[in-house]
Amino acid sequence: MAKSKTPKQKSAAAPAKAGKAGKPAGKSAGRSPQPAASPAPESKAPAIDIGIPDKDRKKIAQSLSVFLADAYTLYLKTHNFHWNVTGPMFNALHNMFEQQYTEQWNALDDIAERIRALGYNAPGSYAEFIGLSSIKEEPGLETAPDWREMVRQLVQGNEAVCRTAREAIEVADDGDDEPTEDLLIQRLQTHEKYAWMLRSLLQ
Repeated sequence: MAKSKTPKQKSAAAPAKAGKAGKPAGKSAGRSPQPAASPAPESKAPAIDIGIPDKDRKKIAQSLSVFLADAYTLYLKTHNFHWNVTGPMFNALHNMFEQQYTEQWNALDDIAERIRALGYNAPGSYAEFIGLSSIKEEPGLETAPDWREMVRQLVQGNEAVCRTAREAIEVADDGDDEPTEDLLIQRLQTHEKYAWMLRSLLQ
């Protein structure tokens, strides 16, 4: 469950928080397009009123869109490696990758539906995911890395998803959006575990 919070004193002139790497908080916002509101302003549907101001819902939806893009790109890479892995670790990794990409696929829907519940459209095309994601795609048609490189890339991919989740948790916390925090914390725990399990194969 989300932690209870005391009311926050926010200053309009508050400086941007610095991240752990010395970068401004919300660095992913630079690659985040503006999501379309749904329902649109001209819609006959009632306006969304769930206790979170629209400006905060929009920021949260933007951060979730980046997280969704990273999660989808990692899912696709894991599925790619499930298909194309070879070598003495084939059976173990083929099965491990299948378990991970299946779980990841099922989780994508919850992320996208949370964006929709906040009143904004979710990204849904490869072009949008590529534009938003911090994870590099890995081709599989003409060539594929060896199993060690696959595992290394998946360690890095899961850790990238963890970093994006933490950024989005901060945005959701600022907007007092406990459901989004809960969702992201669950995903953070899962991807931290995947990164640990994968890294153990290389030690």
